[in-house]
Amino acid sequence: MTSQSGDRRRSAASVPELVSRAREGDPRAVARLISLVEDESPQLREVMAALAPYAGQAHVVGITGSPGVGKSTSTSALVTQLRKAGKRVGVLAVDPSSPFSGGALLGDRVRMSDHALDPGVFIRSMASRGHLGGLAWTTPQALRVLDAAGYDIVLVETVGVGQSEVEVAGLADTTLVLLAPGMGDGIQAAKAGILEIGDIYVINKADRDGADQVRRDLRTMLTLGDRPAEAWNPPIVKTVARMGQGLDEVAAEIARHHQWLASSDALDVRRTRRAREEIEAIAVATLRARWAAVHGHASLDALAADVVGGSVDPYAAADRLVSAVAAAQ
Repeated sequence: MTSQSGDRRRSAASVPELVSRAREGDPRAVARLISLVEDESPQLREVMAALAPYAGQAHVVGITGSPGVGKSTSTSALVTQLRKAGKRVGVLAVDPSSPFSGGALLGDRVRMSDHALDPGVFIRSMASRGHLGGLAWTTPQALRVLDAAGYDIVLVETVGVGQSEVEVAGLADTTLVLLAPGMGDGIQAAKAGILEIGDIYVINKADRDGADQVRRDLRTMLTLGDRPAEAWNPPIVKTVARMGQGLDEVAAEIARHHQWLASSDALDVRRTRRAREEIEAIAVATLRARWAAVHGHASLDALAADVVGGSVDPYAAADRLVSAVAAAQ
C-alpha cells in the first residue's frame, strides 16, 4: 500500500514540483514531464512556462542517416564516450510508430540497455506517429525538458527514413550524418537530402571493404559545395561503433564544432531559427485545432451542393464557411 500511495503522489505532483524534482536529477519527474508533452496535456503550457528560465544550456546533437547504418549502436557508443568525459547525457530516440497502439516500438531503447542503470543518462523512445522528417512532432518540447533538467548534451536520434530526414538539422546545434560501406551507392542515395545538412560525417562499419571509397566519394562531394571561407569545414570520421572504435574522435569533433559555434554568432542563429520554427509549428497546430469544426459544420454540405451546381466557386464557398465558423466561436 505504501508503494501505491507513493505512485499516486508522484502522478498527482504539481508542475512546479515536477520541474523542481527534474532539476534535482529525478528521472521519474523527467519522464513524467515528457509524458505530459507527448500526451499534449492541458498542463503543457504550464510545463513550458516553468521550464523556460532553465532552458538553453544543453548542446543538442542530431544523429541521422539511412536505415542500417548503425545509428542506435553509434548513439549508444557515443553515450559511453561522453560519460567517460563526465557529461550528463539525454537521449531522445525517435522510433517508428506501432501500427496498433501508435506508440514507439522501443527498438532504440532496447539497443541502449547498457546505460539503463546509469543515473547520468536518460533515454526516451518517442513515437514518430506518422510525422515526416524523422522526428516526432513533440520532439522540440521533449528536448526542452531534458535541457532544463540539466543534461549537458542531448542526443536526438532520428527514425531512419532516408532523404526526407532533414528536419533534425533545424533542431540540432550539431548534426551527425552516418553512412556505411556496402549499402549500395550511399552517396548518390543521400546527396539530395541528408548529405547536405551534416556538420560531422561518420562512416560507420569502417572495418568493411569500401570504407575508404565512401570517404573519398564523400570528400569529393563536399568539395563541390560553395562554402564561404569562414564556414565550418565538416570533418569525416571513420568508426566501428559495435567495437567502440573511433567514438573518441567523434566526441572530440562534436566538442570542436560546439566551440566553433560559440565563437561565432552561428549558435545564436541556429537556436533563434529553432525557436522561430517551434513557435510557428505551435501556432499552426493551435489554428488547426481551432478550425477542426470546419469539417463537420452544418453549412458545409449546402456549400458543396452550391459548388457542384455552379452557383458559387470553391474559393467563395470557403470564405463563407470560414465566416460561419468564426461567427460560431
